[in-house]
Amino acid sequence: MAERTIGPVILDLRNISLSFGGVKALTDISFDVREHEVRAIIGPNGAGKSSMLNVINGVYHPQHGEIVFHGRTRQRMNRHEAAEQGIARTFQNIALFKGMSVLDNLMTGRLLKMKCNFVQQAIYWGAAQREEIAQRAKVEEIIEFLEIQHIRKTPVGRLPYGLQKRVELGRALAAEPSMLLLDEPMAGMNVEEKQDMCRFILDVNEQYGTTIVLIEHDMGVVMDISDRVVVLDYGRKIGDGPPDEVKNNPEVIAAYLGSGH
Repeated sequence: MAERTIGPVILDLRNISLSFGGVKALTDISFDVREHEVRAIIGPNGAGKSSMLNVINGVYHPQHGEIVFHGRTRQRMNRHEAAEQGIARTFQNIALFKGMSVLDNLMTGRLLKMKCNFVQQAIYWGAAQREEIAQRAKVEEIIEFLEIQHIRKTPVGRLPYGLQKRVELGRALAAEPSMLLLDEPMAGMNVEEKQDMCRFILDVNEQYGTTIVLIEHDMGVVMDISDRVVVLDYGRKIGDGPPDEVKNNPEVIAAYLGSGH
């Protein structure tokens, strides 16, 4: 990875516990995220990784623990507040508007940046027209950055899986997040598609200065692009540190390979 400056802690999760009925999804988990770093969350299926991302961006509200984001402490964060404060998210299952073009999907990521009301937008004159032109210019920058100019007018539903994943990344980037949460951004991709996605994630981190928190099952990818890794197993934290340290942690090895190995 290129040399980058990792900043101070901007997100601190303290003793987070989350239950659904009698089922414990997360138990007393603490870790932090530093500005500009790539922070990976790994673990076997059912470890609580997606639940943790959902806590960070306000989809789930923990029963115990605190979330400190940019120095502000709270027990919970709601989704709209998270978006307004610069947290964007992609999902395991692609959540795009399949009948809309790539360009229009990316424009939905600019909604929080638009100031004109519905009536002004409907008339499409004056301030509303100027605003849409400015927002489209931002989206065109992202289209060029992600190298998807050739599909900008194509309905998303017609695109292969790997390109749909890239469009979803673009929609998240359209919100100009300071922190980007990626839930298995390379799931289901072939080797070439994974290489492309790795490159774009690192470019987002380095060129935009965006802090990245990602869940990923491909350990080669995790070890190559992450600054630090936190490991969950059955809703508990079993490892946390630089990639080399984590991959040699006996508890982590046991969780992935079984104690017999």
